[in-house]
Amino acid sequence: MDLRQYIAEVPDFPEPGILYRDITPLLQNPAAFECAIDQFDRECRGKDIDVIAAIDARGFLFAAPLALRLGVPLVPARKGGKLPRPAVKVEYALEYGTSVVEMHRDAVVQGQRVMIIDDLLATGGTAAAAVELIEKLGGVVVGLCFLIELEELGGRAKIDGYPITSLIKF
Repeated sequence: MDLRQYIAEVPDFPEPGILYRDITPLLQNPAAFECAIDQFDRECRGKDIDVIAAIDARGFLFAAPLALRLGVPLVPARKGGKLPRPAVKVEYALEYGTSVVEMHRDAVVQGQRVMIIDDLLATGGTAAAAVELIEKLGGVVVGLCFLIELEELGGRAKIDGYPITSLIKF
């Protein structure tokens, strides 16, 4: 199945000059959604994964069913201020300003093998911050999987040295 046909292009969102890739049509089509989860599953099988880390918020949509299939824990990497218990935080640069991503201190333990899942690889800032969080907690990042990669934004460069899989590339 060609998953690209289930990604809507929305010009000038959220601001003029941006071409937004909307995953809603994929989520609304059970066969396409299942196909995406199947592809993520194939990428993860045989990699001795202990934990799936999901990046806030759309990464949760793909990581949750994947973690269930693989029979491994799911841990969220949240935007700043969203976690109720003690957390480890990483600040990263945005085009204008900074943002924060965080995980509970007990989300990953020393030596656990972690696969990071998200919907989109754009500039790579959030993904790089998630890698840093996992490594601060003692985890080993075995790879990152994305539904979509916007190749022209060069996000791979920020997470160079880690296995990266993108199901759809634009």
